[in-house]
Amino acid sequence: MTSLVFPTNRPLDVICFGRAGVDLYAREENVDMTDVSGFDKFVGGSPANIAVALSKLGAKAGVISCVSDDGLGRYVCDYLDSLKVDLKGMVIDKSGSRTSLAITEMKASDCEVVIYRNNASDLTLSIEQVDKGYIAQAKILLISGTALSTSSSREAALAAIRYAREAGTVVILDVDYRAYSWHSPEESSLYYQLAASLSDVVIGNREEFDVMEMLEKPDIEKDDDKTALRYLNDATQVVIIKAGEHGSKVYTRDGKNFTQGIFPVEVKKPFGAGDSFAGALMYALLQGHSLQEGVKMGLCRCGDQCIKKKLY
Repeated sequence: MTSLVFPTNRPLDVICFGRAGVDLYAREENVDMTDVSGFDKFVGGSPANIAVALSKLGAKAGVISCVSDDGLGRYVCDYLDSLKVDLKGMVIDKSGSRTSLAITEMKASDCEVVIYRNNASDLTLSIEQVDKGYIAQAKILLISGTALSTSSSREAALAAIRYAREAGTVVILDVDYRAYSWHSPEESSLYYQLAASLSDVVIGNREEFDVMEMLEKPDIEKDDDKTALRYLNDATQVVIIKAGEHGSKVYTRDGKNFTQGIFPVEVKKPFGAGDSFAGALMYALLQGHSLQEGVKMGLCRCGDQCIKKKLY
């Protein structure tokens, strides 16, 4: 089965590119937004979450992102720094943009989330603010697809991918489709396909791959096997199609594939699991474990304890 080759002797394991923001979670579970007593503050945004997951597992993670020059931006930076996430790629924007904010209920289903991303700081990131040398210090560059949704972040993300390929840094695209960030599904399809063609690993759920394939054959029945073959024709070596409670399907360049089921958990909220999956998967691969072990660890979400105890 395809084995990803990571560069050695680099100070950073993974650089995560994209949004870093603030999440306000309802203090009570299963209570409507209008009735909760208050909200607790956390750092959010998929790339920031993945960097935190990696750091907690023991990997050396960095971020390339942008936050506003205010209390929320400082909170994000202070929290990431407290977990030893490298912030050399973090930009502080003084133009008046705002760090993203999400306010959410704590429900397993029918969970309302209110998103504030007008003039979002992370989407102001420009090519000039992406350090080519910084990317060359990492073994993996993780690109969050939401960063492709708007200029100038879009061009910055594509430049980062180009720099990574030149440096031999493995590129992983986490599709991370958020419809509200894009002008149209057709536009997202175009840029996702471009980024995927330049990535070593592409991770998304079935709905996200449907969006990616919209421009090619919008009326065909979506098929995981055909999807994998389509993307494995480019630079991509691994395609991972997540299926929620049904686990994940994994396809590799050498024609192999496998399915991994999930581990039963008590669901608290319907989002965030994909960030945990990506963090644990990359950590396992960097530790020399197989792709199958890495996917299993990502779906287990119990950190590195299963691998350390040789439960796999």
